[in-house]
Amino acid sequence: MYSRILVPLDGSAISSRALDEALALTHDAGANIQALYVIDAPPVCDRASPYSFQDFHDSYAREGKAVCAEAALRMENTDFQSSTRVVEVDLADDDLAQRIATSASEFRADLIVMGTHGRSGWRRIALGSVAEELVRLSPCPVLVVPARTRASDRAAQGESPRVVERGCNH
Repeated sequence: MYSRILVPLDGSAISSRALDEALALTHDAGANIQALYVIDAPPVCDRASPYSFQDFHDSYAREGKAVCAEAALRMENTDFQSSTRVVEVDLADDDLAQRIATSASEFRADLIVMGTHGRSGWRRIALGSVAEELVRLSPCPVLVVPARTRASDRAAQGESPRVVERGCNH
């Protein structure tokens, strides 16, 4: 069974559902879940923009604190250890997936539970897939929790979220 589970959260319903899956997986009192919020690099702002780099950073930091506070409340009356953490993407050479993988290593996670929006086509090309990249970079297995609409379709077919072991470095 998994004893150290990392759950990246972004404030979306899908990431909240990933936390639900992690909580459901954790029956052992010795287990430890860490909810993680990553402050991403803000969009590029030019002088014509009314927003500055600091405005975006501060907004992400406030959201991270709020998301982690909500996760802490959800984990507070459990029989296992839990914690929250807010980290930042290193602007020089990081992206979201790399920072999550690094955080998983630092936490010594043996499982990452992550929601995915399940984008396809041009939306996936334009927006990328953090979950897909994380599966390639992860130091441990990744449980990918699909968007509710896709999950309900899969549940109707008898499928459930799955642990993806491809790309593990252990």
